Amino acid sequence: MSGSDGLRRAGGAAWALVGLALAAAVVGVVAAQVSLVLVAVTLALFPATLLEPVATWMRERGVPNAVTALVTLVAGLVVIGAVIGAMVPLVVAELPSLMGSAGEGLGEVLSWLRDGPLDLDVEGFEGLVGMAAERFGGAEAGGQVAGVAISAVEVVTGSLLLLVVLFFYLKDGDRLRKGLIATLPRGARERASRLLAGAWQTLGSYFRGQLLVALVDAVVIGVGLLLLGVPLALPLAVLIFFGGLFPIVGAIVTGTLVVLVALADAGLTSGLIALGLVVLVQQLESNVLQPLILGRAIALHPLVIVLSIVAGSLVMGILGAFLAVPVAAIIARTIEDLREDEEPDQQPGPHADPDGTGEPAGGERDVRNEDVLTVAATAAAAHREQPNG
Repeated sequence: MSGSDGLRRAGGAAWALVGLALAAAVVGVVAAQVSLVLVAVTLALFPATLLEPVATWMRERGVPNAVTALVTLVAGLVVIGAVIGAMVPLVVAELPSLMGSAGEGLGEVLSWLRDGPLDLDVEGFEGLVGMAAERFGGAEAGGQVAGVAISAVEVVTGSLLLLVVLFFYLKDGDRLRKGLIATLPRGARERASRLLAGAWQTLGSYFRGQLLVALVDAVVIGVGLLLLGVPLALPLAVLIFFGGLFPIVGAIVTGTLVVLVALADAGLTSGLIALGLVVLVQQLESNVLQPLILGRAIALHPLVIVLSIVAGSLVMGILGAFLAVPVAAIIARTIEDLREDEEPDQQPGPHADPDGTGEPAGGERDVRNEDVLTVAATAAAAHREQPNG
């Protein structure tokens, strides 16, 4: 390849990258303008993965699609509403006590680091803690949170749109999928159908599995805190459950909160036992629950998970942190499926020579030449046996 050909190819690749960057920028601008729609369409996928098995069960028994979707949606709203209605008020009511106990526990840790055998200088860290307490711990916190939250009109509109999208996911999900695939060229439809099915399976397995893992973590740690006599065990268990929806990062944050509250409300011994309990549960989750429940759905390195959550939170806040891991898992699954499609068939043929010995597989002789000689000899013998005319 000449130098000019190399420069031409490098220039083409550079322009391709520029085109991709411009396309990504355009998509980002458009997405920002219709973010309300995109958020509703995306978030509706998560409850759809939970409700779709129920809808499928009803359809298999002859229930019309519209009735199936409506009944499933209402039942799901009742269950989810009951769970959230029971959990959220419990946390909100005890949130000031939780923050106070956590601050007190952190103060005890800092005092030990400053006055204990380590004799560390923690004045700078104490200043940061004080600033955070003044910013989020006072009576103005609610006003500050409300100032950065989405307006009530957008919340109501987005919630109603999410319910409408969820209804049609449950009613016409298969039809919507086929319609989306039909927009692609014919040669790409089969592969797109398999990739879409794999992405849906990954999303469903991840969300259902992560909910179950978070529930187990919350129950085990909550029971342990009750046995230790920690007064705020129930709201802490609720926070652990919601933190479980953010792998690794949520566990670190809620686990730290548990240890600080136990240290402040139940003493040093209970705080150390709580620390051991949190570490034990996290090891159980990483080495037993996640491989057993999630399996292939979240075959990601922990560093990838942490970076995905951080990047998602920087782009879209809490929503981005929530969506980051399933999006990363779907991308990883899609890349794996594409790589498998690109790999050539490595199965040896009937006369392959895998050992390089000149003999076919299995030690059998290549009898093709011998068959030719046998046929020729048989024909000659038959010709000799014919009577002379």
